[in-house]
Amino acid sequence: MGLFRHKREPQLPTVNNGATGTAATTTNGGHHGARRHHDGRDHVTEPYTMSKRPSFGQWLKYTWLDILTMAIMGAIGLGVYEADPAPTRSFPVTFLDGEIVYPEFGYPLRKEIIPIWAAALLAALVPIVVFLFMQIRIRSFWDVNNAVIGLLYSLITAAVFQVFLKWLIGGLRPHFLAVCKPDISLASNAPGVVGAGYNAAGFTNIYYTREICTGDQNEINDSLESFPSGHTTAAFAGFVYLYLYLNAKLKVFSNYHPQMWKLVAVYAPILGATLIGGALTIDEFHNWYDIVAGAIIGTVMAFSAYRMTYAAIWDWRYNHIPLHRGVPFSYGGADMELSDALWTRKAGWGSSSSRHGGLGRDKYGGYDDYGVNNGAGHLNRKPVGAGPAPAPATRGADMV
Repeated sequence: MGLFRHKREPQLPTVNNGATGTAATTTNGGHHGARRHHDGRDHVTEPYTMSKRPSFGQWLKYTWLDILTMAIMGAIGLGVYEADPAPTRSFPVTFLDGEIVYPEFGYPLRKEIIPIWAAALLAALVPIVVFLFMQIRIRSFWDVNNAVIGLLYSLITAAVFQVFLKWLIGGLRPHFLAVCKPDISLASNAPGVVGAGYNAAGFTNIYYTREICTGDQNEINDSLESFPSGHTTAAFAGFVYLYLYLNAKLKVFSNYHPQMWKLVAVYAPILGATLIGGALTIDEFHNWYDIVAGAIIGTVMAFSAYRMTYAAIWDWRYNHIPLHRGVPFSYGGADMELSDALWTRKAGWGSSSSRHGGLGRDKYGGYDDYGVNNGAGHLNRKPVGAGPAPAPATRGADMV
């Protein structure tokens, strides 16, 4: 049995294809991929089953557009990252008595504690290593595929988002004046000068543009693009995604009382992301608001990417199940593929007989629904105190 070959290969139910009299297999809870011909016949378009590992050609067939999109987005992001800052930003230097106007921009240039390449590498490699480690029990190619693809969605979209903000908005880094090395005597408002009209301008004429800077041009460009923090954006995009994955696979916030180590494991990535962002206040590469903005961007992208690749975010019944590319997920369907694709084995979760993610057999041979259905058949599990189960047509609306 291969590492990514899922241990359970359910028999898929069949549906009649109308006039042809042929049968089509269904997947993901009784839904089948089909399109109707002009003569009323159904043509099955279901490309793969998630219980089996595909060939490379099959995988590429359904993933090539994502790969192309990622490459294009990466090229756009790199191009914007290398571009000079777009706005002509004004800044004060000193008052007439020589006192620095904004000391918060006069910190010395220090060596980064965590370089941007290291932050991005950690945000990508640490989650991937965890995804692979979890396959010791999960053993599903499509779980790894969805996890890694979703992680790349999060990292790449967050990176492109933040480089556009840096380019078009930016801001002064805490060490801007040390890098700029301003010489006020160079101020000029002559025609053709980039900052013409904005040098020795403003109230009491204390505002200037980068035309008075004498430092290294690359360092000046970088010091004008402080907002938002790229380090923090990458860290939260990768580690918040890992947080959501671990919560789903360990069932920390679900329908039973887990051990404390699971809570620690789930929040360890959040601690890592916060440390990476917080370190930027020590080496004075970012202002606090740059870090907060980066954390928000990374978190939003992580939540969005996880929900694109898994059936839910907070609904503990389904948030561990990878989504199929071509077939709609049937919430509460009769036989959901990869419903047991998790790490934990507590409270019936991960058993081959589980339904809705954790409905195991009891000692009488029936399904254990915590006193609701012991030895008496199968009932859908719902939270304590919930009303009647929603109709199948409305189940999807309840998902987060």
